[in-house]
Amino acid sequence: LPQTIDVYVEDDLTGKVSPGNRVTVTGILRAYQRITRLMKTPFFDLYFECNSLEVKETEFEEIEISNEELQEILDLGNQPDIYEKLIRSIAPTIYGYEEIKEALVLQLFGGTAKRLPDKTRLRGDIHVLLVGDPGAAKSMLLTYIAQLAPRGLYTGGKSSSAAGLTAAAVKDEFGEGRWTLEAGALVLADKGIAAVDELDKMKKEDRDALHEALEQQTISIAKAGITARLNSRCALLGAANPKYGRFDKYTPISEQINMPSTLLSRFDLIFTIMDRPNEEVDMKTAEHIMSVHYAGELLSQSERIKKEDLEAALQIIEPAIPENLLRKYIAYSKDKIKPLLTEEAKNKFLDFYIGLRRQGYEDEDAPVPVTARQLEALIRLGEAKARTRLSNEITTEDAERVINVVTYCLKRVFVDPETGRLDADWITVGTTKTRRDRARSIREIMKELEKEYGDEVPIEEVLDLAEEEGMEREKAEDVIEVMKRDGILFSPGSGVIKFVR
Repeated sequence: LPQTIDVYVEDDLTGKVSPGNRVTVTGILRAYQRITRLMKTPFFDLYFECNSLEVKETEFEEIEISNEELQEILDLGNQPDIYEKLIRSIAPTIYGYEEIKEALVLQLFGGTAKRLPDKTRLRGDIHVLLVGDPGAAKSMLLTYIAQLAPRGLYTGGKSSSAAGLTAAAVKDEFGEGRWTLEAGALVLADKGIAAVDELDKMKKEDRDALHEALEQQTISIAKAGITARLNSRCALLGAANPKYGRFDKYTPISEQINMPSTLLSRFDLIFTIMDRPNEEVDMKTAEHIMSVHYAGELLSQSERIKKEDLEAALQIIEPAIPENLLRKYIAYSKDKIKPLLTEEAKNKFLDFYIGLRRQGYEDEDAPVPVTARQLEALIRLGEAKARTRLSNEITTEDAERVINVVTYCLKRVFVDPETGRLDADWITVGTTKTRRDRARSIREIMKELEKEYGDEVPIEEVLDLAEEEGMEREKAEDVIEVMKRDGILFSPGSGVIKFVR
């Protein structure tokens, strides 16, 4: 387990580090006597008196690659099936989820962060969200990625630390008891991957701070007289449960994700995992689970089992690339490979993006299919795909592969089930254009009826007029309920509604 010790820093050595930094400290180990009620006690505490302080600048300083391992990494990168091998190396004990595992491979390698002349910073980290039914192995995937990443950290949305996911001001028990900053999970995972489970249950202050942490990759804090900006340059792998515990196939998916749309829009890829009975899939999953347990049983009795039988049983759960080598492969690629867009790949991305946007050109009332954020996500994913094969060029094959991943997510989250069209407003605004149009119609009907009934309008009259305009009565009722929930309307008495003014 990690050990902690207080470090005493003074004079010109102070002010050099921020919470979340990794440092090498040289100094003298000392002891001081505890004092209680102005009386010395027989107990002593250890502390470290700092003589010199070195901030680690590089991303993977703790990973050492020998010449033999470097050659092995280069040989691996030249293999034509390296991408498939990487996918098969992600959580082999979990059956299926090929598209999700592919996305996790891309997240591990990540894109390239860019600093422009006007000081604008474009993030390269890829954020992925998994929303699924209970028992869908989300937590297992998160734990595996946090362990596999060269720098990874796993935590829950309801963190026990005062710092939570971001940062907090806490009173320091050492020294003069001043207020100091305590780094949260995203700050500690700087330049790595933060795997956060139960993201839908996180504290409100963490949720608000995540907007800045995910896009600008900094966390601004102004508490207890401390004003600071901390780095959170990490990729976020989040997991959440549906709002009502399990996905309902009759309710739009976006309404079942218990997170604000402004936060959802910052994720590059969102996957929904639904547990639906299917005999063929269930049989394969069950066989895989039994094979995994059988292999585990053989391992516990390895001294009594034939070597051939053990190797045959372990094949199903062994990753295609050994974990230690894969970790070094990722670290080498992220450190050395800086891919560039080729003209062919650029055209491929443009054709895909404009092709989706074109759905909104035909009709001025059509919804916005996708936004520029999806184009930026494509570029990051393309850079990550090139890194998986240690290439400094993004090819058309790379572009096609990541377009398939993005399309898979778009079809499951961005499609309006009523129109069958892509509608980015699901994620960016929190509702579809179809529903916004219905809400506008209800408002106009209410305003007309107010001329006759005053502020309090009969619900039945509103529903009758909505039906006359071609709106289904049930859908009109749904819109009114949503408007009540959003604080636009309320019911002051039985059978009537009025605007909140």
